[in-house]
Amino acid sequence: MYKCNSRRLQELIEQFSQFGATENGGVTRLSLSNEDVLARNYFCECCEELGMEIKIDDMGNIYGVLPGKKDVPPIVLGSHLDSVEKGGKFDGVLGVLTAIEAIRTIKENDIELDIPLMIVNFTNEEGARFDPAMMSSGVITSKFEKEKMLQSTDKNGIRFEEALRASGYEGEQENRLNEALAYLELHIEQGPVLEAMKHEIGVVEGVLGMVCYEITVTGQSNHAGTTPMSMRQDPMIVASTIITELHDQLGKIDEQLVYTFGRMNVSPNIHTVIPNTVTFTIDSRHQKAEVMQRVEDILKALPTKLEGCSIRPVKLWSRDTVYFDAAICKEVESACQSFGYSAHRMFSGAGHDAQYMASMIPSAMIFVPSIQGRSHCEEERTSFEDCAKGADILLETVLTLQSKFNMDETYTLH
Repeated sequence: MYKCNSRRLQELIEQFSQFGATENGGVTRLSLSNEDVLARNYFCECCEELGMEIKIDDMGNIYGVLPGKKDVPPIVLGSHLDSVEKGGKFDGVLGVLTAIEAIRTIKENDIELDIPLMIVNFTNEEGARFDPAMMSSGVITSKFEKEKMLQSTDKNGIRFEEALRASGYEGEQENRLNEALAYLELHIEQGPVLEAMKHEIGVVEGVLGMVCYEITVTGQSNHAGTTPMSMRQDPMIVASTIITELHDQLGKIDEQLVYTFGRMNVSPNIHTVIPNTVTFTIDSRHQKAEVMQRVEDILKALPTKLEGCSIRPVKLWSRDTVYFDAAICKEVESACQSFGYSAHRMFSGAGHDAQYMASMIPSAMIFVPSIQGRSHCEEERTSFEDCAKGADILLETVLTLQSKFNMDETYTLH
């Protein structure tokens, strides 16, 4: 077994954290911004120093390829370099940097590769500047239409197409990733489970299914001081009643179900005026399709009228649970056993590029703990020791897959 260089990995993480560094120790590195371009440039430098060939596709995805002795599809590692506004310095980027460290370890130990290795940086995974999230992995896996994505605009009215061209990272469609033996993505957990259970590695079996509804409650605006309570059609009161009732009903379905009332808009949003409209969202996530169907049944059964207000639920979007490749998950777990790192099989509640790649390539993910479960904030932290342990597992899994693909051409993932 080979161990990665933890000090070298720490220095690499700290170097990348300077691209878009915020005052409170976080990162703002929106997709295709100047900060993102600097990170992309340095990523390419790191790959070139390792003798990797750089390719860029028409969505700005960057691929660094290290040849193997066999002319076969590669094993792919990676994630994304972009961040949310005032995010952390581990989310996404750690998957790219542990991949670089794994290949640095391969090179310094003169390990011969039969299967090519590829590191990928996916463009606009976060969706923090351009909607939707996981845009470019979605395009290459046919989840999104490219032409529609090119027209996505940021808050300043700049189109994705314009930003991509200005970045200097608009490549050719023929360079898109379309075939690989396996895809592995290392990521911070972004939740509290691993730390709470005192596990060092998460073996991610898939990404939870989810459904998001927007509920609009329409009443009647009137003066806050002159309208008796008994004569009001107040959508705020009704919305509060609905939220309380949904919390009660959904909380009884399954203890693994998570749901969030995440966005609320009130009109006209004036303290002296009874609102005329309240709109809020509910995001629900669970592994099992039957549980998600029960959630939808409850939402569809909401009354159409309550206390003089109309109620209209609208389904915004949904996704089915994505299951990762069982054979790769087994190899990740075996690598943990080899190193003596405690492992926990789990599902991701957050979306990742791997969920789209899984529809095209046998895929899996590796999680490392998030301190206090914090992510998408400047307080996001993962110990450098845990980062290095994740890199060890990534490398060991890659070398095991290399060996099995080389020794047995009938070895397949499923």
